[in-house]
Amino acid sequence: MLDELRVQNLGVIESASVEPGPGLVVVSGETGAGKTLLTGAVGLLLGWAARSGLIGPEDEEARVEGRFVVDGVETTVARRLVDGRSRAYIDGAMVPSKALAEMADGLVEMVAQHDHLAIGRDETLRSIVDRRLDDEGRDALVGYERAWEGLIAARGVVEGLGGDLRSLERERDLVRYQADEISAAGFADGEDEQLGLESNRLRNAGEITERLAAAHLALDEAVDRLGDAWGELRRAAKLDAGLEPLSLEAAGVTSVVSELFGDVRKAGDDVAHDPDRLAAMEDRLGELTRLRRKYGDTLAEVLEFGRGAGIRASELDVLLERASDIEAEIERATSAATSAGMTLTEARCRAAAAVSADAREHLKELGFTDPVLELTVSPAALRKTGGDRIGLSFASDSRLEPGPVQRVASGGELSRLVLALRLAGGAGEAPVVVFDEIDAGIGGRVALVLGKKLADLARDRQVFVVTHLPQVAAFGDTHLVVERDASTASVRAVVAAERIDELARMLAGLDDSSQGREHAAELLAVANRAKEAQSLTATLGATS
Repeated sequence: MLDELRVQNLGVIESASVEPGPGLVVVSGETGAGKTLLTGAVGLLLGWAARSGLIGPEDEEARVEGRFVVDGVETTVARRLVDGRSRAYIDGAMVPSKALAEMADGLVEMVAQHDHLAIGRDETLRSIVDRRLDDEGRDALVGYERAWEGLIAARGVVEGLGGDLRSLERERDLVRYQADEISAAGFADGEDEQLGLESNRLRNAGEITERLAAAHLALDEAVDRLGDAWGELRRAAKLDAGLEPLSLEAAGVTSVVSELFGDVRKAGDDVAHDPDRLAAMEDRLGELTRLRRKYGDTLAEVLEFGRGAGIRASELDVLLERASDIEAEIERATSAATSAGMTLTEARCRAAAAVSADAREHLKELGFTDPVLELTVSPAALRKTGGDRIGLSFASDSRLEPGPVQRVASGGELSRLVLALRLAGGAGEAPVVVFDEIDAGIGGRVALVLGKKLADLARDRQVFVVTHLPQVAAFGDTHLVVERDASTASVRAVVAAERIDELARMLAGLDDSSQGREHAAELLAVANRAKEAQSLTATLGATS
């Protein structure tokens, strides 16, 4: 339930803090006092769009905070409106506004006048109908869910293949060709570097030979000159022993140059002049260039692509071998889901008829003389929720043409229609329901029936209702009054004598009339007796 609500500078509400409590929470007040701002504040907590003009005159921002408690789990939600923008928070952490709607999904249902709410949507109607399924229908629902899971699993195998069978065969042929093409080229890791070196050597063999020959000639002269130098130093060292190191160093240099002379000569002899080998190397490099254009920037990438293509081809070989079995499995799963869906649809037709009949009776008690309400279950493509689609046709009188509720129902009719369907369907799923202007166009005895029904709906959930009717307000477990003083409004809970005064004001517009207060006290006593009778009936029903 909504355990606590705080509002600051929202429209005419300067500051308000309320703890609604469980059960039926009624909100009353003079016309224009700002009652709907409370429901609007709840809507802001649920991610509703922040309209311009909601910020009041007391500050530059408006703030709404709420604490929801469901199954013992507490969640705090806040919304700030400032500088034309909205900021949202869940448990103190900043979140996008849409996260509020996700949080509130299934938690709170808002029913407002002229609000094309969820009551006409397939998923909402399905929830109402499925709550009225008989034992056979509940078994059918479980059976369909299992059949759908089997179909999804079978389809998942095909999706794991990566496409339909023809596509897979084409892919298998392609990757097999790619793997074979790369493998047939016979390249090894690092071969591109070797090819580059060897082809460059063959391509420049003539110039290399010339350069080596010139170097060989220069070294030949150098060896002769170094030999002369070494001889002179050796003779000088015989005359001066201190020159012996120079003689030895000259001997070493002469030896190194002589060795280099031999190496250069050998290198010149080893230079290959092989046009045929060069042509083969060029062809090999051309083949590598072609593969790199198709499969990767480097030889390493090309080889890796080839390995991956080979693995994928092997996988597809195995999967395609299973193709015929998979197709048969999908056919069996589809047949099972179709059969289970038809059984579930039949059960939903029975439940929809029961909900429609009960809802029509509720509507008659709520002031409709001869309403038309029909939940229809029609075949549709298989999906997670079944093989059907649920629609709702409505007319406030049998003389009118029934149509979709969003098109034919007025605001007050929509609210009563939702209430009737919720009661007929077992009071819905949401633990918090908010009705705004649900009493439009009704009064008298029907208003008392409305109050009883709202109290019945609130027995196992929290129900807010903004009302002008004392007959409805008298059934509240908590009564909040919105009072306006000039440009500001306040909210307070009324109990005991103050509640009698508020009911008297709602009855006759005079809260200080003794006769009005007597009528209010009598109305409150009638409501309390009706609630006690409802509670007793519910208890007896639960124990029987």
